[in-house]
Amino acid sequence: MVRIKPASLNLKGFFCLWLSLVAFLAPKMLLAQQPAPSLPLLFDSRERLAKPDLSALVRLRFLTSVDFPPFNFMDQNGKLSGFNVDLAREICAELEIADKCQIQALPFADLKEALAASQGDAVIAGVAVSEQLRSQFAFSRPYLMLPARFARNLKAPLQGDSAAALADRPVGVVKATVHEAMLAAYFPKVKAVAFDSKETLLTALKDGKVDAAFADSLQLSFWVASQASGNCCTLFDGPYTSERFLGEGMTIMLRQKDDVLRAAFDHALAALSRSGRLQEIYLRYFPYGLY
Repeated sequence: MVRIKPASLNLKGFFCLWLSLVAFLAPKMLLAQQPAPSLPLLFDSRERLAKPDLSALVRLRFLTSVDFPPFNFMDQNGKLSGFNVDLAREICAELEIADKCQIQALPFADLKEALAASQGDAVIAGVAVSEQLRSQFAFSRPYLMLPARFARNLKAPLQGDSAAALADRPVGVVKATVHEAMLAAYFPKVKAVAFDSKETLLTALKDGKVDAAFADSLQLSFWVASQASGNCCTLFDGPYTSERFLGEGMTIMLRQKDDVLRAAFDHALAALSRSGRLQEIYLRYFPYGLY
């Protein structure tokens, strides 16, 4: 079982970066009264999904992990927190079963077996959907995509504000990742420069050894706004999504027999998207935006 995880992401280092940046950015965003980053709607606003009857449900047990910040982690007070954790609670509230909901953390590697053994009812932990998993489990509709983005060095002499300006320019990417394959497929005119890790890539971008970098928006969006970047760079064009390279996005995994529960999740996710509550959770954990 594979997790949707940005390539070469040091989770401990990113968690520290994320915590410091959220604390740094939150008051500044309020003072500047900047427009809030927008979360693309994955549900048609005209679509109405029926709300199944869950009155016979005894309890709903969500399973997650604690090693995927800012989606699921233990906070400084030892409390289970994160985007997925808050979303699970909002789903329960939307379905009017908050008193029946439980959220339990397990090692990521144990989630599949725990769900199959009915030790939980749903996994919300960034599990990457695959054909193999689809033969064993069911999945809700996606509620969040993790797109790819460019970040450019502000000193690079680019002509234009779209990816076309990167033609024949050196663009860094982490080797042997989906982003390297995606860059080659979608932007064949750039001069791709492969790096062994995300750290060496970002250092090269900051030092001007490449004009831009192509990677996951999760880390790039936080890095360009952090002190680590030294105000060298900014996000550039995009975002870019691709089911072929980046998968179907963040979903909830269930047992195949739980059709009613899956329909309930889809209903709740659509309702949270329309009401703006999904956007509120998004801004709580991604104040700088992914898109």
